[in-house]
Amino acid sequence: MATEFSLRCWGARGSTPTPGASTLRYGGETTCLELRAGDALLLIDCGSGARNLGMNLCSAGPREFDLLFTHTHLDHICGLPFFKPAYDERFKVRAWAGHFENGNSLSEIVCRIMSPPIFPVAAKTLKAVEFLNFRAGEKLKRDDDLEITTCRLNHPGGACGYRFDFHGKSIAIVTDHEHGDAEIDANVRRFVKDVDYMIYDAMFTDEEYLIYKGWGHSTWQKGLELAKQAGVKTPVLFHHDPRHSDDAMDAIGRAAEKVFPGTLIAFEGMVIEP
Repeated sequence: MATEFSLRCWGARGSTPTPGASTLRYGGETTCLELRAGDALLLIDCGSGARNLGMNLCSAGPREFDLLFTHTHLDHICGLPFFKPAYDERFKVRAWAGHFENGNSLSEIVCRIMSPPIFPVAAKTLKAVEFLNFRAGEKLKRDDDLEITTCRLNHPGGACGYRFDFHGKSIAIVTDHEHGDAEIDANVRRFVKDVDYMIYDAMFTDEEYLIYKGWGHSTWQKGLELAKQAGVKTPVLFHHDPRHSDDAMDAIGRAAEKVFPGTLIAFEGMVIEP
């Protein structure tokens, strides 16, 4: 039985892609993560980074995998219309979302963005994709050794966190999430307790947050505070503000290292292996 357990980052940026000379080191693609657990393949979010990931998957040949959405804001789904495996019937893609609070469905949202006058190719051309819904807080049933638990997050329109436990190792993804709701914060703290790696929405600094409170995002300082409270071994700051250049991210990294030694800053191409 294969024992690989790893997470690769194909996009770490939030809100909008930010290509250019000032984002070369951390990358400008929006959120997309690739998880390998034994023989299983899972993708988390399908932001602009999914285009490159899709081409990489096609070069390896057809297979089946799960695509888990934290939510369906544009920066997390804009890569789906450009995700090559979704159009190839030799692949089998199970696309999941559990954040909806108003009766919407994942298929309905994808049909909206892939319809005139927004996009010229209809969602029905995604022949490899099966759309599935669940409710945040549920455990996703599987036939292998990978355990997937979920958690409701605090974000406009809803969002869902994912925790992956495999052979005694663990990775949690907490994006997009705004601290400040006591009940949700307590659930998140339990959700990430003692996890090996926590990928956390650190879009703002505490100073910036004063301006953008209510926008649905957290800060790197609150992320590290949570990591300490929950016994997280390694926090990974993620969902970078599009205004934050590589130099700005370097400065955040230096400050974070003083608060929580060993903190990582997510970047395109990063591979985590608990």
